[in-house]
Parts: sequence; structure tokens; C-alpha cells
Amino acid sequence: MRISEAFMHRPLLIVYICAGDPSPQETPDLVRRLVKAGADIIELGLPHSDPIADGPTIQAAAQRAIAAGMNTDVYFEVAAEADVDVPKIFMGYYNMVYARGLDKFAEDCAKSGIRGMIVPDLPPEEAGPLKDACRQHGVDLIFLAAPNTPDARLCMIEKETSGFLYLVARTGVTGARSDVLQDTRDLIARVSGDVPKAVGFGISTPEQAAEVIRAGADAAIVGSACVDLIARGEIERLENLVREMKAAMVRAKGKAPIVC
Repeated sequence: MRISEAFMHRPLLIVYICAGDPSPQETPDLVRRLVKAGADIIELGLPHSDPIADGPTIQAAAQRAIAAGMNTDVYFEVAAEADVDVPKIFMGYYNMVYARGLDKFAEDCAKSGIRGMIVPDLPPEEAGPLKDACRQHGVDLIFLAAPNTPDARLCMIEKETSGFLYLVARTGVTGARSDVLQDTRDLIARVSGDVPKAVGFGISTPEQAAEVIRAGADAAIVGSACVDLIARGEIERLENLVREMKAAMVRAKGKAPIVC
């Protein structure tokens, strides 16, 4: 399924996990369980030894994954084995993409069922070569905007992004927060085009996920809260969190949840 097809059934819940945490062998089954619980898109993070956009929770997950044997080759093996009928998205840093080769990386994404790429340290102005490689292999290249992004730049990012626009709920690194800021609501309102809007960084509760949907977002992205539960081995609680988040979002959109 392509990302554009998934957004035909909004609101969507996008769930981030760090591939290889707690181990590469366990990641495919974890992905399948998340999808069964209600995740509409899976963000698979490629662990990095020096993450610049990630807070302590995801940093620790990356270290565990690397210690468990995760690398770029294993990442694509794990992604391919996680055979689910929802889009999978790569999340990682540009030096890992560049080191493998832009065309090869995009091709490996397509071969392993990854439909989109998020590269938070690659600005759109510098992304032309990777965007060409992604287009050739049918992979969306997704860009980010933050509350402090100027209007003119926000318009440019809207035009350049593919799949959806990743709206960073707050400045700073990833991590669970206890509230949704007015700046986040204002950012959602500032996006004027038809591109789907997904809000991440700090979304950790069903109430927060529902709040961004009520504010006009098409998807909520949850990461650190899930990674923390994985670190504690509380997979049933993780599944329950995903179910509750999706149900709260559907209610916020005014649709009756499907009872399974």
C-alpha cells in the first residue's frame, strides 16, 4: 500500500519504533502486533550512534539495537520480513543514506516494502539528488516543518514533500510530553495546501493524539512512548496504548470506531 492510499482513510496513527530494539529477530513480530492493534503506518528507525533529533528514550533504544547487531544491511532484512499490509517508512540520518549510495538506498527501500523516507537532517534545498532517486523507485521523501518555520519556507516545504508533511509539534528533540502547545495548533492551521498533515514529537497519550486531530491534523505520530514500553518489555501495554490512541482519534474525527 502506498502512503497516499493510506491517507484515504484518515485519521491515521503512525507508530515509530527503533528497528532492532530489543533485537532484530523480534522486530518483525513487533511490527505485526502494532498493525493488528491499529497502527496505520509504521516508522522504522535505523539506529544511529550519534542521533541529533532524538531524545534520551530513542537514543537509548538505538544503542540497544546497535549492541544487538543492527546495521543497515540487517535493517533492510528486518523491514522485508515485517510483511504487513500498511506502509512502512524509513526514519534515519542522511550520512547513513549517503554512505550506502542514494540510488541503492532508495532501491533497497522499495525492495523491502518501505514506501517513504524521513531524513530529519536533510533540508529540502539539499535534497534534490535523493528526491530523484526516491522518485525513480516509487518512494516518498517526507519533509518536516516546525512551529518556528517561516511562512515562505513552510510553503516551499509543502510543495517539496511527498506522502505527507511531518509537523514537528515543538522545537527540540523527540520525547513524550504532557501537553499539546498552542504553537502546534497554530502550525497545523498555517498549512494551507492539500498535503496530508501528520503531527509528531511529544505525542504520548490518546488525549494528545485526539487533540491534534481536532486541530486539523490528518495523522498523529507516536514514538518515544512506544519505545519506552518496548524497553520495559511491556508489549501488551504498548498494544493497548495503540488501540486507545486510534479509538480516541477516530472519535475526535467524528467517526464510530470499528469493533473487532
